[in-house]
Amino acid sequence: MIRRQINAVITAVQFLTRLPLPGGMNRPDADLTLLRSAVIFFPLVGGLIGLVTGSVVWAALHVWRPFVAVTVGLIAEALLTGGFHEDAVADCCDAFGGGWTRDDVLRIMKDSRVGSFGALGLMLAVLLRGGCLLALPADHLIPAVVASAVVGRWAILLLMAVSQPVPHRDGLAKDVAQRIGWPELVVGTLLALPGIVVIGWAEPVPTGLGVTAVAVVALIWTGYVLGRIGGMTGDCLGCGCYLGQCVFLLAITAGVGQ
Repeated sequence: MIRRQINAVITAVQFLTRLPLPGGMNRPDADLTLLRSAVIFFPLVGGLIGLVTGSVVWAALHVWRPFVAVTVGLIAEALLTGGFHEDAVADCCDAFGGGWTRDDVLRIMKDSRVGSFGALGLMLAVLLRGGCLLALPADHLIPAVVASAVVGRWAILLLMAVSQPVPHRDGLAKDVAQRIGWPELVVGTLLALPGIVVIGWAEPVPTGLGVTAVAVVALIWTGYVLGRIGGMTGDCLGCGCYLGQCVFLLAITAGVGQ
């Protein structure tokens, strides 16, 4: 049991980053059920990603001006994650922006090419996130980035708990989990709490409002996605994660220094 949990943690790291860790899904006898077990550790891995991003920005601030430092931090994160969620944002913007019917949306979402909706949506999303990081005081930077990364990955769990994958379609959402149960969501939430507390101690009201806003936006996003295509896809999960990070950072930056 302990060995499987260790492999699940490793799998979560392998899934959300480009780190070439041994074990997990890289084992010869690995199966896709490990992905389902790994889901609850997504917030924990998100916190580690946020720690890297925030630390790089903080260190870069000692060398460059804030805009350059934030850009360097976002580049470091993109290298670490392979632009995993950014790609999902672009795909969703293209699909929902350019597709009228369910089949059109799913077809465009599966297309690896980036269109005008995807390019614009991704650019605005990255600018919004970068702008929020620029607005953070230096002493709030790392805690806020860690918490936003944790809450964003926690949003994936919430999306999985209240929706189901698109029927009769292979894809990331189907591989990760058909639909996680509330016990798994609770465990994932408990694992997310330490990462949220790091900024919650300093800014309890904005943090509480941020988590609440992320939950509300995730439910709204779920309703929209289900209404358009009848189920969740991997791209929709990834877009929901990035959306959650931006919403949380908007709440934190609205409260800090006021």
